[in-house]
Amino acid sequence: MKKIEAIVKPFKFEEVKEALVQAGVAGMTVSDVKGYGRQQGHSELYRGAEYVVDFLPKIKIELIVADEDVDSTLAVIIEAAKTGKIGDGKIFVSPIEKVIRIRTGEQDEEAI
Repeated sequence: MKKIEAIVKPFKFEEVKEALVQAGVAGMTVSDVKGYGRQQGHSELYRGAEYVVDFLPKIKIELIVADEDVDSTLAVIIEAAKTGKIGDGKIFVSPIEKVIRIRTGEQDEEAI
């Protein structure tokens, strides 16, 4: 099993979510996050004063998938989240040793 963490632009979240649901993803956790990468934030003007916005709003999507579903899930996320412009986001894939559904005690892939 693998954990996929995708950081995407907020306005692309609904597209990514719908694409994942269409692809059969059973569940996900979503968080509002802030951060920056190569784009390094930007400057804004407010009441005549310029200030730097270092951390930009993003959406973090976390999901656990079976090993055989990783590549197809990544392709779905990339297709739905990509704008071709800087700041599209990142995807991280990590191994998961164990999953337990608290309510039923199901473990590993049965618990996904």
